[in-house]
Amino acid sequence: MRVVFAGTPDPAVPALRELLASRHEVVGVVTRPDAPAGRGRKLVPSPVRECAEQYGLEVLTPSRASDPEFLERLAELEPDCCPVVAYGALLREQALSIPRYGWVNLHFSLLPAWRGAAPVPAAIRHGDDITGATAFRIVPELDAGPVFGVVTERIEPRDTSGSLLDRLSVSGGRLLVATMDAIEDGTVHAEPQPSEGVSYAPKVTAEDAKVDFDMPARAVDRTIRAVTPDPGAWAWLDGNRFKLGPVEVPERDASESGELRPGEIAVERRQVLVGTTTVPVRLGEVQAHGKKRMPATDWARGVNIEQGTVLK
Repeated sequence: MRVVFAGTPDPAVPALRELLASRHEVVGVVTRPDAPAGRGRKLVPSPVRECAEQYGLEVLTPSRASDPEFLERLAELEPDCCPVVAYGALLREQALSIPRYGWVNLHFSLLPAWRGAAPVPAAIRHGDDITGATAFRIVPELDAGPVFGVVTERIEPRDTSGSLLDRLSVSGGRLLVATMDAIEDGTVHAEPQPSEGVSYAPKVTAEDAKVDFDMPARAVDRTIRAVTPDPGAWAWLDGNRFKLGPVEVPERDASESGELRPGEIAVERRQVLVGTTTVPVRLGEVQAHGKKRMPATDWARGVNIEQGTVLK
């Protein structure tokens, strides 16, 4: 089939590469416009655009998917189908009606669970054991279209959103190509999603990444892993943001300092602990204000943490 691929961030690149290695002809790529990044706020192309240009593909970067010039050029490319991975813009009926087989989205959850912008962080934060990726036909309602197929993925105890998404982007890319093959061969039929079990995963903000230690240790652990690496977990320490990497949850209270209040820091010989409403958690990497990221034990050797200091 002739396909026009739509995607923007790093997790969309494996699917594009899989399509380029498949029997299908990628005749164009749609991605979000270059965006400011870094301290200098220079305009930077999306990872999908960088990949597409390496292969000499035509790249379309409409500010909106309803732009007349974009719709006209998309129609001229005559795609049979438009596979999508994390494109990041709303698709209206004018665009949806152009390819004869529609737009097929790869979503990183087992729909109808975790529709929306951030399914992987939601699955980790809520303690799901299993997640996956779903290939479905796009309809106007958010992530509600009929399903072509799924792949499943176990959420490992130490998974962050980054590590889990890395695996899903690869297995999901293969699912997307298999779906394209089956659509062309006429061997797949999209099935409606169940009406029960619908849940939503809105975009994760920096405020969502603030850690509340007035929770059980397991919930603190899941919260931090859910926002790692982006936007990154943090708490207040001495009026400044104190950034936190994934923590460890001991099987029992491993503190030598006695009972710790939620958020209270205890610097011990071989570990730095923070209290929760259950057992304390053991800090991994941290980044204090104005410092580089480092193991918590190294950080603790260079500072004087007063007894009773609390991460808020």
